Amino acid sequence: MNSNETLEDFYRNHPAAKSLPELPDFKNKEHGHFNIFSRKFCTRYTSYNRRDFYKISLLLGKGKLYYGNQEIEVNQNALIFFNRNVPYSWEALSEKQAGYFCLFTEDFINDGHRTKSMTDNPLFRSDTIPVFFINKEQEKALYDIFHKMSTELESGYIHKYDLMRSYLDLIVHEAMKMQPTEAMGMHMNGSARITSLFMELLDRQFPIDSPEHKLQLKTAKDYAAKLSVHVNHLNRALKEVTGKTTTEHIIDRIMQHSKVMLRQSNWSITEVAYCLGFEYAAYFNNIFKKQTGITPKSYRETHRL
Repeated sequence: MNSNETLEDFYRNHPAAKSLPELPDFKNKEHGHFNIFSRKFCTRYTSYNRRDFYKISLLLGKGKLYYGNQEIEVNQNALIFFNRNVPYSWEALSEKQAGYFCLFTEDFINDGHRTKSMTDNPLFRSDTIPVFFINKEQEKALYDIFHKMSTELESGYIHKYDLMRSYLDLIVHEAMKMQPTEAMGMHMNGSARITSLFMELLDRQFPIDSPEHKLQLKTAKDYAAKLSVHVNHLNRALKEVTGKTTTEHIIDRIMQHSKVMLRQSNWSITEVAYCLGFEYAAYFNNIFKKQTGITPKSYRETHRL
């Protein structure tokens, strides 16, 4: 389990890279990086980790997306915005996997001399991966945009990367039209700001990439101290915005990541428990069974990838 996938990692390991005549020049990072690929190169599983690039996927197929404490079943075609700060994994469930995905760095977006970066948009906020299920009309419109990007990128047009930025803007606006305006509002009250900071801090605790890496923040008091707020104030803010307490969020996230570790690593259950901050494996077994109804061992035997 790696903590971060770099662009170099992507081009070295992803099947899509095999379709390229040559690899990009990673030494020249002045203008950032952009590329687009067909999802026919999609792998069945991707490891649970962060990426050092953004990604937008027009996903024609079915699968499961795992991030944070979320397990989203993508059971119809979708447009998905992957934030480089949010670790995630993908499991393809249908044989057919089609569409496109593009990846780009923040330097690429900012190289357009904009007054405001596209990555400041709520679609790329640091605590979520927005999934938009699309109808046939939306699918056609988005497919045409991605296809144009793919075609133009192969052309010799001198301003093609400026054109790519315009196409990305168009995709973002298509997504913004799919949800209520108030949900896209940039205004945040005090509780929302604290919640956002807490979720970002919680995200940064994961993934755990070695048995020697132990969870640093384990309790509501730990998070409140790190955020310089009283634990009761943090609880009230989270309850107001999310309906859950600090402890409930922490347990949810620990359970989500414990499932990832049990599915994708060869670590012993004792090692998993230790990394997640449990002094004794028995404590971990008890809380895992209380939350899921089965023991960690049974879960691993049933869900091992």
